[in-house]
Amino acid sequence: MTERQMIQEILNTVDVLYKFEDTDDDKKEYNLLIYTQDNDKRPIEEVNQEIKEYFQDADFTYDETINPDEDTDIKVKVKR
Repeated sequence: MTERQMIQEILNTVDVLYKFEDTDDDKKEYNLLIYTQDNDKRPIEEVNQEIKEYFQDADFTYDETINPDEDTDIKVKVKR
């Protein structure tokens, strides 16, 4: 499984919407924009913690910013 596939698997498991903002497959570094779904009642901090645990278990670094702008819930930089 590639890093990109693993990222997609993690984010689909947590059930969030996402976009790859910037990627560098050679360096295995990815910037992600994460959005909660409209019917998701979990606090954003809880969603973030769940995502973070999955990434750390998969040996990714995880550097997040919660609510970086009006449209994005979490902006994340991950690297493996």
